[in-house]
Amino acid sequence: MWHPVVKFLIMKIKAIGLVSGGLDSIIATCLMLEQGIEVIPVMFVSPFFHSEYMKEKEIDFMGLKAKIIRVGDDYLSLVKNPEFGYGAGMNPCIDCKIYMVKKGAEIMAKEKASFIFTGEVLDQRPFSQRQKFFDIIEKKSGMEGKILRPLSALLLKPTIPEIEKIVNREKLLAISGRSRKQQLLIAQEKGIKTYLPPAGGCLLTDRIYAGKIKELFEKRQQCDLDDAELIKHGRVFWYNSILIVIGRNECENKIILNLTKKNDVSLVIKNVPSPLCIIRGNEINNEVIEYAKEKVLTYTKQEKLKKVPSLLWEIKKTLAPYEEKY
Repeated sequence: MWHPVVKFLIMKIKAIGLVSGGLDSIIATCLMLEQGIEVIPVMFVSPFFHSEYMKEKEIDFMGLKAKIIRVGDDYLSLVKNPEFGYGAGMNPCIDCKIYMVKKGAEIMAKEKASFIFTGEVLDQRPFSQRQKFFDIIEKKSGMEGKILRPLSALLLKPTIPEIEKIVNREKLLAISGRSRKQQLLIAQEKGIKTYLPPAGGCLLTDRIYAGKIKELFEKRQQCDLDDAELIKHGRVFWYNSILIVIGRNECENKIILNLTKKNDVSLVIKNVPSPLCIIRGNEINNEVIEYAKEKVLTYTKQEKLKKVPSLLWEIKKTLAPYEEKY
């Protein structure tokens, strides 16, 4: 059997990077590349984060081709009933990390990579980035010893790639806590100028959106990721279990129109600048439509209505087959 060092010299070591586009994951990737490791970045998209990439198969990440993984409705089930509970909002951070690591492990096996790395920093996030939670994530994902966290590695026990010398532990870092001073200094040293802001992550931590998701779970038992995306936009109303979304402006009108799917009903006032309304549910009757009309009128400028002798409504049911977005 080859000694690990000899094996390293003969074979190109691959690692799967679970990246977000934030500074921490960029620095972690730099640290791996500097050690001659071939990095395969993986980015997850869902209505809760990075949904702008939902139609992409891969994107450019530091000159590398990052694979895009769209979470499925199995992820939504996780959000509904997380084994390890929520953070401050509806964010199931620990269960989410386990989910991502398992998906990363599948890619690791396919690509014959040696380990997974992340941009996590010890004690940066109170709910998921502590030693005990790191241990839980590794155990539950079946990846014990195979998840390297380069930014905090010197504060954590050595991982298998460090023990086997395919990663030089001495070139890793000892960052911890919420301060980002060290990361910003490293970015300056390495010339890193473009990265996502640290607060630009999961929408489930946002108090307002978390409230909408909680209401969605309560009102619509069979909700899916498309519903979670739709309620991000416009004004959201409910008529029992029927979801009603009304655009705030022309831009939102276009967005929610693009998010319609089979059997949705759309309504708008003809020839008058007014909000577009999308109605989604199993029993959309006249009572529901009249309720939605009242809401549309509430958000239509009255001076515009005065110019129309009688209100003319355009009501359409979406008949085209729905093309899955995730």
